[in-house]
Amino acid sequence: QNYQPLRVGESWLILPAWLEIPEGETRQVVRIDPAMAFGTGTHPSTQLCLLAIENAIRAGEPVIDLGCGSGILSIAALKAGATWALAVDIDEQAVSATIANARINNIDDKVEAAQGSLADILAAKYSLRQAPLVLANILAPVLIRLFNEGLADLVAPGGKLVLAGILENQAEDVLSAARANGLNLVAKYQQEDWVGLVVG
Repeated sequence: QNYQPLRVGESWLILPAWLEIPEGETRQVVRIDPAMAFGTGTHPSTQLCLLAIENAIRAGEPVIDLGCGSGILSIAALKAGATWALAVDIDEQAVSATIANARINNIDDKVEAAQGSLADILAAKYSLRQAPLVLANILAPVLIRLFNEGLADLVAPGGKLVLAGILENQAEDVLSAARANGLNLVAKYQQEDWVGLVVG
């Protein structure tokens, strides 16, 4: 009820599913049912990821969204020109929300949403094992653990990995884990105490 349209960066308008698109709107509209799962666009981490997608996306290529929540990042990437999104989450409710939100945005034919983990992707259980753009908006300690479990292997050669869910004082530790896996800082975004990192 209290959820309002939200403009993020230069490109995005995050709109509650029940609202009409404002007349003359030139932004990419991402419709979300905020009742469903974490990731309605209001959290700084989600907004930092949207900014990163805006700058890192290369149209005509697929994306992997690890820990997809509501599916907002997959949907945004597809609206920005990605061809296909593999959206994976360990939470069954997040997978249902991603499928429902993809349907609301009329792009459900371009999303594979699955309950699973990094290990499942690396084991080639889904349509993608690697992508030129990988999104991981999780939490810093989890990201560091995932680097030890092969997170960097999801990134196609020459690709980028967007990391978020990171507090300012955790950024250096996450970056160290990325560097230990051959990935260097490409861009850094900050909002309040939250940081988004793009490495590649």
